[in-house]
Amino acid sequence: MRTHLQKGFTLIELMIVVAIIGILAAVAVPAYQDYIARAQVTEGVSFLQGSKTPMAEYYVEKGYWPSVATDVLGGISGKYVSVVTLGGAVGTTGTISVESRMKGVGINTNITGATIVLTSSDAKQWSCTSGNLQNRYRPSVCR
Repeated sequence: MRTHLQKGFTLIELMIVVAIIGILAAVAVPAYQDYIARAQVTEGVSFLQGSKTPMAEYYVEKGYWPSVATDVLGGISGKYVSVVTLGGAVGTTGTISVESRMKGVGINTNITGATIVLTSSDAKQWSCTSGNLQNRYRPSVCR
């Protein structure tokens, strides 16, 4: 007498595996989207961090802030950043702001058009604020 052994998975076992994969995907996809958004915001922060030295040199040399960003900054746009602009006391003394604006298309929809702002009144101390960027996408230096 020969016995036939059943090989393979039962329907219940397969359904459990599919359910577990579905739960993991439901948690992982939003977390990954937030990670992508924070990574894209990093480009804007790097533009701001890179502007500190040229802005400070200009202020120390001339005694006032530049009128436009292109006076001291080479690249004012990138893959995720549409433009870097100056605001506040441009062309004079006082508190100036350097603003990095995220693009409106082609990036994570949660950060489209968002801004990150770097301010200084003396070219020595710089303060980062988030403009209109949601807290969860802000870098730790801008919280």
